[in-house]
Amino acid sequence: MSSTPSNSFRKIVSALWLFFAGGFVFFLLYIFAVSINFLNLFGDLPDLKTLENPKSELASEVYSEDGMLLGKYFRENRTPVTYEQLPQHLIDALIATEDIRFEEHSGIDFKGTLAVPYYQITGKQDRGSSTLTQQLARNLFRTRDDLNDGLLSDVKGLRMLIIKTKEWIMSIKLERSYTKKEILMMYLNTVDFGSNAFGIKVAAKTFFNKNPEDLTVEESATLVGVLKGPSFYSPVSRPERSLNRRNTVLDQMLKYNYIDEPVYQASVAKPLKLNLNVENQNKGLAPYFRTELGKEVSRWAKENGYDLYSDGLKIYTTINSKMQKYAEEALEQHMKTMQQEFFKQWKGKNPWTDENGREIKGFLEKEIKRTARYRSLDEQYDGNEDSIKFHLNQKVPMTVFSWSGEIDTLMSPMDSLRYYKHFLQAGFMAMDPLTGHVKAWVGGNNYKFFKYDHVKQGARQPGSTFKPFVYTAAIEAGFSPCDQVADAPVTIINEDGVPWTPKNSDGKYTGKRLTLREALAFSVNTVTTHLMKNIGPEKVVQTAKRLGITTKLDPVASLALGTSDVTLYDMVGAYGTFVNKGVWTEPKYLLRIEDKNGNVLQEFASKTLEALSEETAYMMVHMLQGGADIRGGTSYYGLRHRYGLKNEIGGKTGTTQNHSDAWYMGITPDLAAGVWVGGEDRSIHFRSAAYGQGNKLAMPIYALFMKKVYADKSLNVSKASFPKPEAPLSKQLNCSEANNSPTPADSVQQDQTLILPDNIEKGF
Repeated sequence: MSSTPSNSFRKIVSALWLFFAGGFVFFLLYIFAVSINFLNLFGDLPDLKTLENPKSELASEVYSEDGMLLGKYFRENRTPVTYEQLPQHLIDALIATEDIRFEEHSGIDFKGTLAVPYYQITGKQDRGSSTLTQQLARNLFRTRDDLNDGLLSDVKGLRMLIIKTKEWIMSIKLERSYTKKEILMMYLNTVDFGSNAFGIKVAAKTFFNKNPEDLTVEESATLVGVLKGPSFYSPVSRPERSLNRRNTVLDQMLKYNYIDEPVYQASVAKPLKLNLNVENQNKGLAPYFRTELGKEVSRWAKENGYDLYSDGLKIYTTINSKMQKYAEEALEQHMKTMQQEFFKQWKGKNPWTDENGREIKGFLEKEIKRTARYRSLDEQYDGNEDSIKFHLNQKVPMTVFSWSGEIDTLMSPMDSLRYYKHFLQAGFMAMDPLTGHVKAWVGGNNYKFFKYDHVKQGARQPGSTFKPFVYTAAIEAGFSPCDQVADAPVTIINEDGVPWTPKNSDGKYTGKRLTLREALAFSVNTVTTHLMKNIGPEKVVQTAKRLGITTKLDPVASLALGTSDVTLYDMVGAYGTFVNKGVWTEPKYLLRIEDKNGNVLQEFASKTLEALSEETAYMMVHMLQGGADIRGGTSYYGLRHRYGLKNEIGGKTGTTQNHSDAWYMGITPDLAAGVWVGGEDRSIHFRSAAYGQGNKLAMPIYALFMKKVYADKSLNVSKASFPKPEAPLSKQLNCSEANNSPTPADSVQQDQTLILPDNIEKGF
């Protein structure tokens, strides 16, 4: 008997119900299988702990002592904001454009997903199917690249389905774990805006140089528009597309009543106006300092299980942003002038010369082999010199440094090397001598073009700035600032028996008897050599080491004239000891490190050492004041007259052989500071002492810095006198009243002869 139509209909209905029920069960089983990664077919999903504590890369930030952001360390430049820092029109623009039913769904917008084919055909909606929560899941957990893939992930057509499924599952879990506001905040903190700007705070700073809360309606619309394709809609490289996309966002805001017609018309009429501020290590205050700091914090982070470039550490330093700014300005102001003179003196000639003033042949050919460019070509052409030489002399577009601004030009690598070798370099550091806190650190002319740090990385001969260590050792041996020594030749026999008689910088001897204070003020080489002859180089080395000099010092008599290399960093710390009553305090620039939530991870303290007695330290302060106070002192005219600094200042100039290095070290009760200026190579220098000596080439940077510091009353840097010891001094400092009894030089090792190697460089 054949079945009736009603029976057939019931069978069809039953079959359909069975199909849909089976499909639904299969779908549930599929979702369950993906969520547990059944038989490793689908790849892993984040566990509950990871989901509740999602981690995205956060830039670590460096702060000055006065709360200014100096810079960041990052792979992805991202700094989080709170929901309260987000302007409402930014939230409105995001929802109107990316997820209009955001407040209604629980992670998946089924209505929007099912309507996607219709919208794609008609073009009536400008958004994809992913909700903001799904996009957040994608950003946080790298669903499309970082999650462990399962066995089915490589099957053609299944990978995207599995990825979407994972995003659905995580979206639902995110909606259960966080409020809508938290999801919006997390989304805007993690999304990529292009131009290495991750998160809304960095994006607002990068494109408009603003904080998020200060964005206008059209600026918010621009940033939301970028999200559809950071490269395709980049306001930097694709301004027309970005403008059109911004207006589309404004259309959506008007459509859903987030803005009214007048606001809409005013916003779309405005041009796309950017204020670019792309953050990188080359920009901002103290780039040389931040590089040196990064080395230390990187070591700390590695030892303590942190990642400097992704964990969002807060690094607090001793740098004062105002002093740092004044130091950078002072160096630029003076170096710009001196560089013009240097170019003028060497016009048409190369400045790399030997001791006889002759150009060093093959200098550039030797120097180019030390560059990364040469090493790359050497590897690329397997050492073929002809090919390497060809490319080294091939002109290419490049941007080069000048004190008047960057220059776009055509230049070969050899031309570039020749150009840069003509530049003088400089370094500056200032610190609080009582605490050791470094207040300013300028490692060079311009970090973008000159990476080498001349504060701590480089070491050069200090010349006469080393003499105070000889005088310190002499005072400890019984000499007094008022003791007199004749300005007459002092001969020392080298190891080969050849006599060595160091000259004064002008080559003359006055024959006059000078007090030690006068001799230091005038930087008389013969008197310093006389002291070295009496106390011995080993004693001077020991004294310098106690004062914090860490570089190798040759224990020979010419050390008195500063022939062993030192760093500016060590020298500033050493001079600070005189001000700090004889207590050496290690220069300190790192105060503490906090995690991203503000929890203190570690605080850092300075190392100290009682290097000198308080009396010896004060005597040296008194001695060092002579250079600025005694008429004819090496810094008397410059500090007191040219720059008008009238307060108590101690200091010492330094110039090395052939004027290769110019130094100035200065001390006040609140600050110890040092300057070095010279060529990148010792063979590069001014042609005469008229410009190449310390009081002309280095001291003005110190003076300009101090003038700027004193002019800023908010810094509260004292002009008071140096504090005197409470206990009476054992020696008279008023030389006009001092007893003219025989000096210790008349009785201490008077006939000592020092044997020197015959290859000692003589620095003055």
